Amino acid sequence: MPIKACADKLKKEVELFGSNFERYVEEVDGSEGPATPEKKDAKENTDPTKIVKKHGKAVSKNTGLKYQFQIMRSMGVPNEEIHLFADPTHWLYYFPPKAIDDLKLLGLHVDWRRSFITTDVNPYFDSFVRWQFNTLRNHAQPKIKFGERYTIYSPLDGQPCMDHDRASGEGVGVQEYTGIKLQVLMDELTATPLQSRDKVKDIPVGKYLTSSEVLAALKGKQLFMVAATLRPETMYGQTNCFVGVDLEYGIYQVSASEAWICTERSAKNMSFQGLFGPRGEITKLGACKGIDLIGVPLKAPLAQYPKVYTLPMEGVLATKGTGVVTSVPSDSPDDFITMQDLIKKSGFYNVQLKWVEPFMPPKPIIQTPNYGNMAAVTVVEKLKIQSQKDKVKLAEAKEIVYKEGFYSGVILVGQFKGKPVQEVKPLIKEYLIAQAQAFTYCEPEGQVISRSGDECVVTLADQWYMDYGEESWRKTAEECLSKMETFQQETRNQFEKNLEWLGQWACSRSFGLGSRLPWDPTYLIESLSDSTIYMAYYTVAHILHGGNLDGSKPGSGNVSATDLTDDVWNYIMLNGPAPKSKIPKATLDKMRHEFEFFYPLDLRCSGKDLINNHLTFFIYNHTAVFPPEKWPLAVRSNGHLLLNSEKMSKSTGNFMTLQEAIQRYGADATRFALADAGDGNEDANFLYKTADDAILKLYSEKEWAEDTARDLAGMRTGSLTWNDRVFESEMTRIVAAADKAYSAMLYREALKCAYYDLQNARNEYRKATVTNNDPGLQNEKWEGMHRDLVVRFIEVQALVMCPITPHWSEYLWSTVLKKPISVQKALWPTHNVPVDASILKGAEYVRDVVYRIRAAEDAAARKKTKKGGKEAAAASPAPDAPKTLRVFYAHSFPAWQDAALDALKSTWVDGAFNGKERDALKGAGLTSDKRVMPFIAMMKKTIEMLGESGFDRRLEFNEVDTLKSNADYIRRELVSMKVTKVDYIVKDNVSVAAGYAEEDVKAADSAVPGVPTYRLV
Repeated sequence: MPIKACADKLKKEVELFGSNFERYVEEVDGSEGPATPEKKDAKENTDPTKIVKKHGKAVSKNTGLKYQFQIMRSMGVPNEEIHLFADPTHWLYYFPPKAIDDLKLLGLHVDWRRSFITTDVNPYFDSFVRWQFNTLRNHAQPKIKFGERYTIYSPLDGQPCMDHDRASGEGVGVQEYTGIKLQVLMDELTATPLQSRDKVKDIPVGKYLTSSEVLAALKGKQLFMVAATLRPETMYGQTNCFVGVDLEYGIYQVSASEAWICTERSAKNMSFQGLFGPRGEITKLGACKGIDLIGVPLKAPLAQYPKVYTLPMEGVLATKGTGVVTSVPSDSPDDFITMQDLIKKSGFYNVQLKWVEPFMPPKPIIQTPNYGNMAAVTVVEKLKIQSQKDKVKLAEAKEIVYKEGFYSGVILVGQFKGKPVQEVKPLIKEYLIAQAQAFTYCEPEGQVISRSGDECVVTLADQWYMDYGEESWRKTAEECLSKMETFQQETRNQFEKNLEWLGQWACSRSFGLGSRLPWDPTYLIESLSDSTIYMAYYTVAHILHGGNLDGSKPGSGNVSATDLTDDVWNYIMLNGPAPKSKIPKATLDKMRHEFEFFYPLDLRCSGKDLINNHLTFFIYNHTAVFPPEKWPLAVRSNGHLLLNSEKMSKSTGNFMTLQEAIQRYGADATRFALADAGDGNEDANFLYKTADDAILKLYSEKEWAEDTARDLAGMRTGSLTWNDRVFESEMTRIVAAADKAYSAMLYREALKCAYYDLQNARNEYRKATVTNNDPGLQNEKWEGMHRDLVVRFIEVQALVMCPITPHWSEYLWSTVLKKPISVQKALWPTHNVPVDASILKGAEYVRDVVYRIRAAEDAAARKKTKKGGKEAAAASPAPDAPKTLRVFYAHSFPAWQDAALDALKSTWVDGAFNGKERDALKGAGLTSDKRVMPFIAMMKKTIEMLGESGFDRRLEFNEVDTLKSNADYIRRELVSMKVTKVDYIVKDNVSVAAGYAEEDVKAADSAVPGVPTYRLV
């Protein structure tokens, strides 16, 4: 349908402007558009090709792409070819090959033989869809039914307008109301002379309705104001009806005996629901504003008053309901507060108190357990709502009252007295309709604009529909979902919510592109309905018509599309009996084998906006067509794509096609930026800077790999050092983390592991083993990098980055490393040596020691500079003098910490603290020590995060050996601080008696296992 709508627009534009749009005149000043004739020349012929200047909001909202041909130009379609797109079939042959070319440039690995067009242009796929729909219709519990039902409808297109047929309003459904008929007491009005009537702004009440032209148009018909309500059970409490004083209302002929007052929008919907006679026809007898209806007397069905009045209300919308609102102040907070306002400010609202005061306080109609028999009054008073302007509080009150009334309310009056509201709500509606006092009225829940540009309505029409929501089918779909991997809880929640409310779905339409219903070819299958199990068709497409999208030539199986009967498809996909067919048995078996090999579907990826329709239909249809063992295994939904943190829009210039991105950045840098754009269902953000930086990153790494590969012969070999083992373990750990991220389809996290973490590991290894040309380290002896680990690193980097940057990885693998096979055929990196967790913890410890020393010395230097403290400066070694770093370490934790931790552990019960920590500390005599409470607070956080293992503070590595193995590393890292020697001293040996200074004793006292202290001397 979207293609057909665009093609139809182009057809009209070609007629208007010529095949090359040569009669179109570009605007010179202001926005462009056909001239709008002035009112005084309304009958005068105008030139639709004339361009005039527009003003105000029209200018600010105009994108400059008013016409379809302009959009085509902006997409790069040559002007002389655009007119060809007036034929919708041309779209099918123009864009898919270009999309395939772009995806190939991006480096996608796709079996293009399995590509196909999903309309009846492709006779092979058409037969598949016909089989699918026959299977659904002939199901033991038929999934496709026929009947009269309400559906969103495009009057211009003359057919239902489903989600993908809409320019706006996707996901908007049908809202059903009960239309209440409030009879205008015309006899009372006409019997009262104008001069004797009450007045509204000096105009007699009902003057317009009793005018000669209206009476002549009515010809004795009964006149009703019609209101739309969601709560027919409250009609016993009607005290009046409300209108918007400035809204436009019409008088519409319903039949030979009735006319209704409502808004034009609602009348249009009613006409397509057969309420006015012939579908879509409207006979308008008059028009007025809401102010003309104020004070008009009415007879309201089920009301406890013989007569009520029409009153004004703020906030009545022409876009919701009929513009007429029934008033039940006992059970509607909005109605109650409005009646209060009218009493307080009758002059301001131009109402007579006799139209309001006799009806207040309202009469009770529903008893509720929490808010009595006047729920609206009680809640308004409880929330202290003062006027109609308290919109937020009124919305809260409405939700409270409506839920309480529906779920817990009991009817107090009428023939259903004593029964629950939930039970009698439909019964009261049926009763009112049977008494010709009400009718069913439907409209879209919100505005829906079709791709043809018209505002959609709700129509009541015979049509074929999918019986989604049917209880047994829904339970089967829920069972399928429960076994599926959705990768994110948000996705699962959205599916579950959608399955709860999704109901019948029209699956047929009158025109567009697609396949026709096999049993009723006057209808086409709606585009969201024929795209639910096409994944199964991929498995055999290459055999049927491999190499062409439209099935114009048979594939390797040499099968004719006419031979693809339902029995053939049953044999291939449902393990049915061998069919009587011209297709050779070997070919049928090959197709069945292909299907059995690939199904069930491992993964379906799609946008999060399609969970509400396509992806839920996908689940429903798979469960109806295939046995449980062939149900889909996983769905991965994703958000939309932002460009530089903003929504992509051609009108603002913030727009980039895939082809443009590849031309600008190259395929791998584009893929790098896409991977970095974000994970999860949030909108991803493609940043120019990330793509630009990726070019430099990948190029620099390529150069390093090339240079390093040339120097391999001179690198160290043999047994592994401590630094080698750290690097080896880090690579193994990172590979595992990358694998986990890829498996979870978290590509930003995968990129972090595969590129950034690996780069950081390599840089740390290089820093520990290779000279960095620092002047203070010229005479140092370095161990150098190990040849095997360097080769291993380049291999791992190429392999784990291959899903993101395949071309770059191929270059590293084949050109730099000179591997005999392509990286695409290489296996995921594995390692025989498991991750050495202790050595990784040790490496983290050493780096942390260096970091803390640097940070502390930097902070001290800033403090001295700020204070200009000469005493502090004098106490420190001379800035340029060689220094010795004394590192103090401890074999055990302080006794008071162990005692405090033992006391804390006694309060850990069933995986949580019992709240008696202070009592336990007091019992151990520790509360007087000021060091204890901060320590306990810190340990509680750690334990609550890690669980019981947090009580175990033992190190996973040998602290002394780790420090001594890295003495050179620590000294080199601190060379800028003139450290030339590092001494390691156990805390217990530090005392003044042993010849240490007071500063040494003080520093050593703070050392604990895993957190050494230091002093520079």
